[in-house]
Formats: sequence, C-alpha cells, structure tokens
Amino acid sequence: MEEIPNRWEGVYRVKEEAETSWFEDRPRVPLDLIGATGAERDAAIVDVGAGSSRLVDCLLERGFRRITVLDLSETALARTRARLPGEAPVDWVVENVLDWKPNQRFGIWHDRAAFHFLTETVDQDAYLRVMDGALLPGGHAIIGTFAPDGPTSCSGLPVARYDAALLSERLGAGYQLVKSVNYEHRTPWGSVQRFHFGLFLKF
Repeated sequence: MEEIPNRWEGVYRVKEEAETSWFEDRPRVPLDLIGATGAERDAAIVDVGAGSSRLVDCLLERGFRRITVLDLSETALARTRARLPGEAPVDWVVENVLDWKPNQRFGIWHDRAAFHFLTETVDQDAYLRVMDGALLPGGHAIIGTFAPDGPTSCSGLPVARYDAALLSERLGAGYQLVKSVNYEHRTPWGSVQRFHFGLFLKF
C-alpha cells in the first residue's frame, strides 16, 4: 500500500473531477443504502476512500450533520471542501485507512473505493480490524466493490472482486448481510463497470 498515496494524489492533481472513471453526479446506490439503515440525522457517518465524491454533498442536503470524509489524497479532499460551505459539519481526514485510529465510533461506514484495492490478505485483515473498531454495535457497513464480472484493474492497479457471498465470508460472522445490490456504473465516457454493494449489520 505504500505507493498508493502518491498515485492517488497524482491522479487528482492531473484530472478534473468528471475525468475520473468513478465520477457520479449523485451516488444513488450509496444514498439508497444509507437510507435503508434508518439512520437518524445525528448518526455518525464515515466515507472511506471518498476522493472528491459527491456523497458528502448529498448527505448534507439530507440533513446529516456528523460526517467524516477520509482519503489518501489531500488534493481530492481540498477539491470537495471548496464546493461546500465553510461551516459544513464535516471532519476531513487525510489518512491511509489501514493506519487510521478514529477518535470516535460510527453508525455507518461507507466505502465504494478502498476495499477492492486491497488484494493481499494482510491488508484486508488490517482494514477489517479498523472498520470493526470504528463501527458501533448495531451499526452498518456499506461496502461497494467491483463485481465478479467487473474490471480486474483500476487506474493501473489490480483489484479484488466480490459478490454477496464472497463479501459476507470476508467480513465474517460478526456481520449480517441485510441487502445486496448489483449495479452497472456508467463512466463519464460511456463504458459500463459492474459493481456489487453490500449493506451489513454489525452484531
């Protein structure tokens, strides 16, 4: 994982927001899944590997007021901050999630960009330890990854691909699959990438 911070910083320095394959003006599936949790507006939510995603904008529109946005790229987060009011109730964290030590616990953990880049078991285990420590009992994890028939790489990096069964197995017995969504993401230039999103309840 050591080379990735510079890689993503480089991506966001040379590409505009809508020039990235993962750009969505409104991330419908994550918003629907967050809605499915029944979370109140004071629920603590973290978006892991957020980049310059519009998810935080949409959550603020819906009245959520305890949002943490984490990414490896300072440029990506600066771009997002520039879109939002200066008083927006958002904590900005420039950090590798594998090294992150949260100072609070969350009701919702959302990630549609980080976990599938972890192809080594040791890194996956480290990620899941951080997630488990950060999530409150009864909290929800929303993890989006490339599906089994999705891309095998992204931005020149190999990825791990999951369906509901594989992701459930990887999270383990402490998490119950609540909802599974297969999603075809259309890139800004019209190609289709197949994703799987899983909504999990932490026991």
